[in-house]
Order: sequence, then structure tokens, then C-alpha cells
Amino acid sequence: MSRIPLIAPRRTVVRATAASALALLALAGCTSLAPDYARPMLPVPATLNGTNGPDGPEGTALTPETGPMGWQEFLQEPRLRELVALALQNNRDLRVAVLAIEKARAQYGVEQSSRFPAVGATAAGNRTRTADDLNTSGRSPTSSQYSAQLGFSSYEIDFFGRVKNLNEAALQEFLRTTENRRSVQLSLVAEVANAWLTLDADGRRLQLAQDTLRSRQKSYELTERSHALGAASGLTLAQTQTTVDTARADVAAFTSQVARDRNALALLAGAPVPEALLPDGANPGATASPAQAASASASVAPAPSLATPAATLLAVPGDLPSSVLLNRPDVRAAEYTLRGAYASIGAARAAFFPSITLTASAGTASNALSGLFDGGNGTWSFAPQIRLPIFDAGRNRANLQIAETARDTALAQYDKAVQTAFREVADALAERATLAERLQAQQSLQAATLKALQLSQARYRLGADSYLPVLDAQRALYSAQQTLIGLALAEQANRITLYKVLGGRWIDTTPGDSTATPGP
Repeated sequence: MSRIPLIAPRRTVVRATAASALALLALAGCTSLAPDYARPMLPVPATLNGTNGPDGPEGTALTPETGPMGWQEFLQEPRLRELVALALQNNRDLRVAVLAIEKARAQYGVEQSSRFPAVGATAAGNRTRTADDLNTSGRSPTSSQYSAQLGFSSYEIDFFGRVKNLNEAALQEFLRTTENRRSVQLSLVAEVANAWLTLDADGRRLQLAQDTLRSRQKSYELTERSHALGAASGLTLAQTQTTVDTARADVAAFTSQVARDRNALALLAGAPVPEALLPDGANPGATASPAQAASASASVAPAPSLATPAATLLAVPGDLPSSVLLNRPDVRAAEYTLRGAYASIGAARAAFFPSITLTASAGTASNALSGLFDGGNGTWSFAPQIRLPIFDAGRNRANLQIAETARDTALAQYDKAVQTAFREVADALAERATLAERLQAQQSLQAATLKALQLSQARYRLGADSYLPVLDAQRALYSAQQTLIGLALAEQANRITLYKVLGGRWIDTTPGDSTATPGP
């Protein structure tokens, strides 16, 4: 008897299984019971400055803006740009956010795989010996059975979109985690810039305190000699000593603060910060100009470079449409959550309809391993199963209500996210509206207190006044100088806040970005 070549049955099995799978895929996924998604109208004015508000209670229809601005463009200082790039490579919080994306990507892959039949191959062998007492012939026969099959099991034909909507919900969850990563990255850029500027400002405060201490020590030495000659009273000497001790305490306090600022910056960067990337104020002793060093012996402390240059950060415009808020990572994450809730409603609705699952296989079987692939030994099975819900004591209806409530909750959270974003931008703009005037007023105040100190010292040297007006003028000038440094820092921090609350409006160019939408 002739034998059929062994390869023929295997080709037949593969072709038949592939054809069945393609037919099933064509039938599946034709319908979705999820409600159509539309971005809701939001109760915020049309522009960030509060003008052109909505005419009705529905609010303003918002659409995402184009023209993103990268942090490389926003940060004008080269050292700060390099430091931010270092932080984006090494910061541990950002690494955790990236790993969360990878986890969500894998979960999406799990849900995506359920849309396709899982095809597997099985091979089995069985030899059985029957006891003498259980066999009518009184002998102990041994039987053998071998089989090889290819097929799939319990594949659901997605007529009503249940599997498709579950997959869509997983996709929206993945996209939400990518926005969380953007939020962490945006916060990191802002925190590094703030920490860098704070270190610079505290270094300048330390420099001012050191210059003030040197000038007051010199003044104390002159007063001490005058007291020894009888030209200055003991009260004047004691009052001068208080100014020296106050300056010493401030130098110690600001020295500690600068060290803490360095530690905070290193933590954000995720690695030791090179000295070349630190701001000028981080090394107070090295930032004093020759003129400042020459005037250190004077009775008036020279004012260091109190303000950080405005070119460090790009000014962020405030006359923007409210639609730019849709680029904020938290708002986009809230919208992805809302989209996922819509998909969950579709999956819950599909539970009310029949579901069809298929199990099919094809292969060969024989009672001898050598004849497993002989002609005539082919086998196949096809087992469709339909499930029709009739009575479930309200389980499906309750699940649908849960999904709809989750959708309404996500909608409320989305509305609040946009309203919160609008308030944060409005607060930052309100502060910015007065910063220029405050800086000008503080600069004028500093000049006036300097003039008052010079006049008080002149009157004291002429004997027209006691030393008390000189002390008051010194304290006023020192306080005005410190406040001016703080206001200069506040102006720069306000630019960072605006950039952050506007969502950055950036295109991420970080190497190794892993936020792309995953494939099937």
C-alpha cells in the first residue's frame, strides 16, 4: 500500500486553520456599542486674560493649539539648559514615570492580543494497559494512541465590540500614563530651573551678607579706635558691635542655605552637578568685581549684582486663547481617562447581547507513532458555543450603571482639571502684572535708603546726630538689598510658573523617548 507524503497533511492543516482564522477576523469587530465621544464645552473664558467669555452656560469650545515651544527655547541660559538635560537623563522620578509607561504598554499588549485567536500546536501520546480482571478475554492488552493537532480554543467573535472596547480602554490608559510622564518631565524642568535660580539668589544674598560684614567690621574697627581716643562713646561702640554680630549671623545662615540649595539641585539632577554648570551666585567669593573688592573697606557695603539677568528665561506671553490649556499634561490625562470611560460603557453594553466563542482544531491521530501522518488518519473538530444572557439578577445592568457613573465622574474631573488650569494661569498672570512695578519701586527704595545712609553718616561725623540714625539707615539699606534679590528671583520664578501652568507647549526631543502609541 502506497503512503501519502508526510508534508501534505501538515500543509492542509495549516491552510485550513489559517483560512478559518481569517474568516473569523473578518466577522469580528464590526459593531461598537460605545457612545460617540465629543470634547465637552467648558465653562472658562475664551482667553487667558478673562475676556470674551462664553455667552451661555455651555462654555467655550476648545481645540488644541499648535506651535509648541520646547524647554530648550524657553531656557536661554546655556548652563541651565545643560543642567536640565542632565536631569532628564538621571532623575529617578522620571525613570519611575517611564517604567509606568512600559507597564501600561504591556497591559495594552495583553488586551490587544485578545482580539486575535491564540493558535497553538499540541502533540500527545498515551499507552494504556488494562488489568486481566477487567478484560473479557482474561488477558492484559496494551493500547497506544498518538495525536498531533493545530487549532485555537475559546476565541470570542466580537460582534458587539466588547473586546474592542476593552482594548480601547487599555489604550487610553496607556496614553494617560504617557501624559503623566510628560507632567513629571515638565515639573522636573520647572523644578531644576527654580532650584538653579534659587541657588543663584541665595548665593547673591550670601555675597551681600559677606560684603556687609566686611564693611561693618571695618566700621567697628574705626569706632573702636575712636573710643580708645575718647572721641566715641561706649554706647556707640556697643551699637556698632550689634551690626557686626547681625551680619555674622546672616553670613552663617546664608552659607548653610547655599549648601542646602546645592544638595537640592544635585538631587533633582540625579548626579553631582559640575561646577561649570552652577550659576554665578553659587561661588560668592569668586563673583565680587574689583570695584566691589576695593570698596569692601568702606562703611557702606557695595551692592552685588542683585538681579538675575532677564535673558535667563524667555518671557511667556499671557494673551493666549484658553485652548492652550488643552496641551497641559494633566488636562490631556483627564481627557484620556474620559475616553476610556466611554469605551468601558461600550463593553458593559455588549454584555446584554449574545456572545459566541469558537474552539477548532485539525490534526492527525494513530495508534502507532510510525503511522501518525499516514493517509486517512486526519482529524478535526469544530465546537461553536453561544451564550445568551436571560437572567442575571441585574448584574449586567449594575455593571452598565457603574460604567456610566465612572464616565460622569471622569467628565467632572476633566472639567475641574481645565478650570484648575485656568485659575493657575490667571494667578500667575495676576502676579506678573505687578512684578515690574514692584521691582521699580524696590530699586527706587534701595537708592533712597543708600542716600539716607550716606547723609546719616555725614551728620554723625559732623556731630549733628548720634549713631542711632546710622544704624537704622544701615538696616534699611540691607533689608532693601535683600528684598530686591528676592523680587528678582520672584520675577524669574513667575516666568517658570507660567511656562509650567501653560503645559510647556513643547515637542519632546529627549533621546530614548518611549511615549509613542504602541502597535498591535
